[in-house]
Amino acid sequence: MGKLYAVGFGPGGYEHMTQKAIDVINSVDVVTGYTTYVEMLKEFFPDKEYLATPMTKEMDRCRMAIELAEEGKTVAMVSSGDSGIYGMAGILLEIANEKGSDVEIETVPGITAASAAASILGAPLMHDFAVISLSDLMTPYDLIMKRIDCVGQGDMIVCLYNPKSKKRVDYVEKAADILMKYRPAETPVGVVRNAGRSDESSYITSLGEVKDAPIDMISIVLIGNSNTYVKNGKMITPRGYENKYGF
Repeated sequence: MGKLYAVGFGPGGYEHMTQKAIDVINSVDVVTGYTTYVEMLKEFFPDKEYLATPMTKEMDRCRMAIELAEEGKTVAMVSSGDSGIYGMAGILLEIANEKGSDVEIETVPGITAASAAASILGAPLMHDFAVISLSDLMTPYDLIMKRIDCVGQGDMIVCLYNPKSKKRVDYVEKAADILMKYRPAETPVGVVRNAGRSDESSYITSLGEVKDAPIDMISIVLIGNSNTYVKNGKMITPRGYENKYGF
């Protein structure tokens, strides 16, 4: 029996990979994953054996990886970001349980998109925050917007994944409208595209103007809470130290 790793390799650059992720990828017999992610890793690990499948073939990919491990190979199932945050770790464990497989599965965490985007914008995630995907492929639209409303009531910072696609052109605008029931239209919003990659770009706007911001499927949208502000081009959310320690 081999072993199967669910590896999060971060935003994409080698410098953002953990040493554990690098060591695991170097050690395995086979690296498998979504085609785009596999192509990204070939630059850094050119001598590895790769097996890729396109988007929407996640379950097939997991079964293939489990079968390879059952045959005695060590396998890395790779995801960008963190493998346990919208990554492949969950579905791997579910399918292994469904199959009654005894393959050992280890999750290797990585820098997720929220962390990468926040570091580019400044320090927007310094207090309680929620990460919500606006994709309705897995979650009903009404439930997504209910979660947005709950976050608004709690005055939490919001990190939006999968904010816009060709079919979902106004979900960010609708989320902003919900949040403006609870916080000012001037609330800072940061948009980061391709965080941690060579063509990275970022943009700071406001909750009232976010509908006009350049946002697409590979963007991360960070919406501040009622205390978040912008200074010298950086988003900052106070933690409360100035109140506790008087500075």
